[in-house]
Amino acid sequence: MTASTLILPNPFIGELKEDVLFHLGPTTADHDVITKFKGVKFVIMGGTHSRMQVYAEKFGAMLGIKVEDFTNGDRYALFKVGPIVTVSHGVGTASASVVLHEIIKLLYHAKSSGVTLIRCGTSGGIGVEPGTVVVTRNAVNDRFEPIYEFSRLGKTIRRSSKLNQDLADSIVASQKNDDIPIMAGDTMCAEDFYECQGRLDGAVCEITKEEKMRFLKKASEAGVCNIEMESSCVASLCNLCGINAAVVCVTLIDRLKGDQVTTPRDVLHQWEERPMLVLMNFIKKRLNGSR
Repeated sequence: MTASTLILPNPFIGELKEDVLFHLGPTTADHDVITKFKGVKFVIMGGTHSRMQVYAEKFGAMLGIKVEDFTNGDRYALFKVGPIVTVSHGVGTASASVVLHEIIKLLYHAKSSGVTLIRCGTSGGIGVEPGTVVVTRNAVNDRFEPIYEFSRLGKTIRRSSKLNQDLADSIVASQKNDDIPIMAGDTMCAEDFYECQGRLDGAVCEITKEEKMRFLKKASEAGVCNIEMESSCVASLCNLCGINAAVVCVTLIDRLKGDQVTTPRDVLHQWEERPMLVLMNFIKKRLNGSR
């Protein structure tokens, strides 16, 4: 797998006297802050502030490096541990896209190169044992196409959401802990948690049980192993900006067997740590290999 060269396909960035990264906090006028991100090689994205803080602390202990907290405000959390950045992205593609645009611009202004970005978190499995870590091969829509769709100025934009296969395979291969089941497969990126995932337990439900099961079985037959809400946005933006990207999520439920997560909290906590342990193995191996 070749190192990526970070690019910004935006001709207007060069016209800015100062680029304000409004949601993350830094601006290009903060030269001392921007330059601290020059050596970043890994960006780990996850849903919540607390989870990304825990990741940063674990990476700090692994590398023997102090965690730097660049969080500015209460929207998103941003931490740096040597060559690793952890940042929260909230829930869904709309929230994640804000962070992606700004973290990519931050690394561009810092002149970082060879960056690998990995979204990690939780998901609902389809025919997959709960607690399994799924490394995404392709982020697909609900028609099982590796395409990210969104509306811009009244037009529907379609972008590729294929992910780097070599990176996915390397993450799976780096996992040596037999206590953590891990597999590669396609991930469906849904627009919300309830209706777009065919759940029957939302405030509104206008589908039948039979329609839900037909869809989920069709998804499984198409190679979809899990469902979450950010992967296609991550894949498409990273593809455009020359960043190798991956998505690593643990499954908390088998959707073929139900919609609600009823697993005891202590077990869920153990499962939620699994993507972090997988990434620690992967990053340690990569960093040792680069020395």
